[in-house]
Amino acid sequence: MPTVAPLDLEGHFVATHFLGEVPLFASAAGTIHRLDGGEKVTDAHEGLLTCIRDPYSATLLTGGEDGKVLRIAHDGSVTQLAEAPRKWINVVAGGPQGAVAYAHGRTSFVRLSDGTTREFPEERTVEGVAFAPKGLRIAVARYNGVTLHWVGTNGAPVDLDWKGAHTGVTFSPDGRFLVTTMQENALHGWKLDGKPGDARHMRMTGYPAKVKSLSWSVKGKWLASSGAPAAIVWPFSAKDGPMGKAPLELGTRANIMVTQVAFHPAEEVLAIGFVDGMILGVRIADGKEALLRRPGKGAITGLSWSATGKLLAFASEAGDCGVIDISA
Repeated sequence: MPTVAPLDLEGHFVATHFLGEVPLFASAAGTIHRLDGGEKVTDAHEGLLTCIRDPYSATLLTGGEDGKVLRIAHDGSVTQLAEAPRKWINVVAGGPQGAVAYAHGRTSFVRLSDGTTREFPEERTVEGVAFAPKGLRIAVARYNGVTLHWVGTNGAPVDLDWKGAHTGVTFSPDGRFLVTTMQENALHGWKLDGKPGDARHMRMTGYPAKVKSLSWSVKGKWLASSGAPAAIVWPFSAKDGPMGKAPLELGTRANIMVTQVAFHPAEEVLAIGFVDGMILGVRIADGKEALLRRPGKGAITGLSWSATGKLLAFASEAGDCGVIDISA
C-alpha cells in the first residue's frame, strides 16, 4: 500500500511541483512551501495566480497579482524576471535556452536569457502561452483561436482559427499536435505537421464541465484531461491523433468530478485527483486502479510526480496537501 505523508497548510493551494526529490507547494496567498528536511516557506508574491515547473530547468516559474514574474529554485531562492505594475500575471511558460514567456492583457512577452524581451501583440486578451518542443516558437491562446510566433525572427505569425474562447494551450511532446482548452466544455486541436496553413482540426467534446487540467504521457501517445467524472484520455499515437477515435475513460466515479490529472514520468500510469480529495492511480494498459489517497478536505488542485516516479505530491483548495510514496 502507498503511504501518505500529510501536510496540513492554511489556505487555498494553486499547485505543487517537484524540483528533484523536493516537493514545493504554491499558495494563492503567494507563499511557496517546500519539504526539504522540514517545512520551509518562501514569500514570493502578494497574491499568486500561476505556478508551473520550467521543463528546461529545475526551477518554478510563477506569476502574481503584484505583476511580477519570478523564478524559484529548489532551495527557495527567488529571481525576479519581469514586473508589470498594476497588471495581473496569470500566464507563464518556460522555454529552451532560458527563455520565459508571460502575458497580460492583449500582449505576450518572451524574455530571453540575456534579459532582452520581445513583445507579441494580439487583437484579443491572451489566455495561455506554450513553447513548442523544437525551436524557439510560442503558441498564444486567445479568443477565436491560437497564434504561432517564431521568437528569434521577424517572420509572419501563423493564425490557427476556431470560433470560441481558448483558455489554455499545449503542444504534444513531438510537436505534431497543438491542443487548447476552451471556455465551453471542450478541447480543440490542430494537426501541425503539414504545410503552414494546412493545420487540420480536431474536436474533442462531450465534457460535462470545463477542462482545467491536461497531462501528456511520457512519449506523447496519450493526452489525459479533467472535466468529467472520469479522466478522459485521448489517443495521439496514430497519424491523425484522436480523429475518429473514442477516448479512454479511466477512474470513473459516479458524479464525482476529476479536477487534476498527471502522467507518471516513465510509465503509462495516470494519477487522477477528484473534487472530494480522493486520488487514484490507473494503468493505461488494462485500466487497473490503485487507491492512492482516500477523500479529504477540498478538491485536488495540484498533482506532481518526482523525477524517479516514486513520489506523488498533491495540493488542495483547502490546504490539505501531502506526499504519497508509491514505492512503499
